Amino acid sequence: MSEKNVYNDTDKGIEIHPIAGRIGAEISGVRLSADLEESELAIIREAILKYKVVFFRAQSHLDDAGQEAFASLLGEPVPHPTVYSKKGSQYLLELDSSRGGGTNSWHTDVTFDVAYPKYSILRGVVIPAAGGDTVWANTAAAYQNLPAELRSLVDRLWALHTNDFDYAARHNLEETDKDPARYQDGGFVSSVIEAEHPLVRVHPETGERTLVLGHFVKKIIGLSSVDSAQLFSLLQNHITQIENTVRWRWSVGDVAIWDNRATQHYGVLDYGDQHRVVRRVTINGEVPVSVDGRQSVHVRKVKPDHVTNAS
Repeated sequence: MSEKNVYNDTDKGIEIHPIAGRIGAEISGVRLSADLEESELAIIREAILKYKVVFFRAQSHLDDAGQEAFASLLGEPVPHPTVYSKKGSQYLLELDSSRGGGTNSWHTDVTFDVAYPKYSILRGVVIPAAGGDTVWANTAAAYQNLPAELRSLVDRLWALHTNDFDYAARHNLEETDKDPARYQDGGFVSSVIEAEHPLVRVHPETGERTLVLGHFVKKIIGLSSVDSAQLFSLLQNHITQIENTVRWRWSVGDVAIWDNRATQHYGVLDYGDQHRVVRRVTINGEVPVSVDGRQSVHVRKVKPDHVTNAS
């Protein structure tokens, strides 16, 4: 790697090495904790905005409380809106393959909520000997590389996002936390949450335009179901072009932090019956704003009819 591609803060001992051409960088020389100096935190924040996802190796000193404490430096941690936090924690979402597996589809976290998270902080706890990588895509680069005519179209369109398919809700209920109102027929059943977002939001810090899609999209508003599906597929293919992506091979103690406003990601379910555990904290986000200045809107939050009330 050429020297011009390496950030080096000799005073702090911090180095930033870009991984792929359009997204992703590894930061070394930082021990993540709630005791980080403001200057170190500023470097991390700037790197997240520039590279969209940043990685830290060998952070095994972090436990659940330490991860939550560090995350609070980046903003206001918030629990998942429909899934219980890990026992003993306030905000940690645990994804444990023994209770369901990986995401295995492209998404931006929690876009069914009107103000979905701005950052996600993910820590590797139990990692398979092979497989279980995560891939991220840069939705700002994807938008920028659309043909001008297609950018003009998507600038005006909105989509309905729903948690009808929420991988976290289906795979992340601990046996001891089963509530008859929320757990039924062997699977987690959450309230239905829906929001309308522009297909293109203006990033509140960088000013970039980013595509807002992923597997929580139910339909593109104003289009027939067939046209919606075809346009969704076309745009998703632009987002996930290999040129827009970076892939991370996890080790125990690794931490990834990504800008959830400018990325999608995909947890690869290729590790068979090996055990994989990762834990995530999300940071409260802003209500997205469209190119023409309109804000996303909350649509509904209802309990499905087939869920019985707890006694």
